[in-house]
Amino acid sequence: MKNLLAKAFLLLLLVLVQFAALSQAVPDKLNAAFQAFQNDPQLRHAIASLYVVDAKTGQVVFDKNGMIGLAPASTLKVITSVSAYELLGDGYTYQTKMAYQKTNDGALLLLLPGGDPTFGSWRWKSTTEEVALQDAALAIRNLGIKTIKKVRVDNSGWNEETVPDGWIWQDVGNYYGAGPSKLNWRENQYDVILKSGSQLGSAVSIVKTVPALYGYTLRSELSAASAGTGDNAFIYFPLNAQSAVIRGTIPVNENSFKISGALPSPAHQFAGSLSDALQRMGVQSPKSITVREQSKSELGSFTTFHTITSPPLDSIVYWFNRKSINLYGEALLKTMAFKHSGSGSTDKGVALLQNYWSKRGVPETELSIVDGSGLSPLNRVTTHAQVSILQHARKQPWFDGFYTSLPVYNGIKMKSGTIRGVKGYTGYHTGKDGKTYTFSFLVNNYNGSSSALVKKMYKVLDELK
Repeated sequence: MKNLLAKAFLLLLLVLVQFAALSQAVPDKLNAAFQAFQNDPQLRHAIASLYVVDAKTGQVVFDKNGMIGLAPASTLKVITSVSAYELLGDGYTYQTKMAYQKTNDGALLLLLPGGDPTFGSWRWKSTTEEVALQDAALAIRNLGIKTIKKVRVDNSGWNEETVPDGWIWQDVGNYYGAGPSKLNWRENQYDVILKSGSQLGSAVSIVKTVPALYGYTLRSELSAASAGTGDNAFIYFPLNAQSAVIRGTIPVNENSFKISGALPSPAHQFAGSLSDALQRMGVQSPKSITVREQSKSELGSFTTFHTITSPPLDSIVYWFNRKSINLYGEALLKTMAFKHSGSGSTDKGVALLQNYWSKRGVPETELSIVDGSGLSPLNRVTTHAQVSILQHARKQPWFDGFYTSLPVYNGIKMKSGTIRGVKGYTGYHTGKDGKTYTFSFLVNNYNGSSSALVKKMYKVLDELK
């Protein structure tokens, strides 16, 4: 019996020594790996920051440039997500209401949106374009209305400027550059189907858009490039214009090449789509729409008859981080501002987040941000700030939902971020030593290919395993 106890004690001691050795080795391994990373030619003119803590104790495991503000790209989304959980609540839902006012020769239709970025989205069965249009059209027909004379959208309290500071022209016309309105539709996205010729440099034609666009047009200045060159097409849509141009290249011999753009006016697109749905039910409705602030007296003369409710925040954050949907981040930022100040503006949202985290130990100077998605190259965030906010999230009752939203790359649960010259990862990982680590890793101004850099960043993060 004594021999068995002695063997068990010895085995336990060996395990503890091994865990202790592994734990002590992580900082040294990270240091060696990071030094090699910094000396790589891709980092010759770059700056990199890595901040790692023991998730349970908060003790710093590794810190290099943790207090230097860097462009975070889409890793900023973790800050927006955690802030939304804190300031809106994991069960928060958006509501889009429809109201009407009878007239002698028909009715006025008033849309009362709340900034819902999921309205008409294909990511949930309950929010699809088909479901939203059919339910709205049926609700209108059931009122006995045969003619709608005008359609209005109430944008009270919501800043209709959809482009945050620092977004570049090459981005804003494309699907990932779709900004938020108080009424969003189909994630403010549409698809363009293109056809290229068989000769290099030949013209590329527009086959169609899905859905059909209302109130604006596209023209192609694209040319055909070599096979395998991929999508190098960008939609340039000047603000307040009614025509966009597509420039760049797509490969030769393509008959149905798809790119996606950002709707310049989701409210007008919804009005056109709703008009078509109503037409099929025998109800006449204009395809145009008026977007403006409604006075209290005007609102009081309308009767609400239909309400569309979004999925809960927990579900929205899941897709926000899994698919890195910039629109969701910008809509959430404005929504937080609207709820807490009555003004749905990006600037108010930024100030709200900075003030909120400043009171929780993250100085405003470490959160020099201008948007909620990270698309702007003007953002500057420290890896220390990101880790501090991720650490805060671990202690909250909604943490499981947030953790689930983070994608897995290289076997590690983390959010990625990419804009030109910027690559980042931030998240959590449990290593062989049994410890869970919270980390943020940002690189700015690297040279060479992104794919090559990613492999080298993975090699550093592998030391957490």
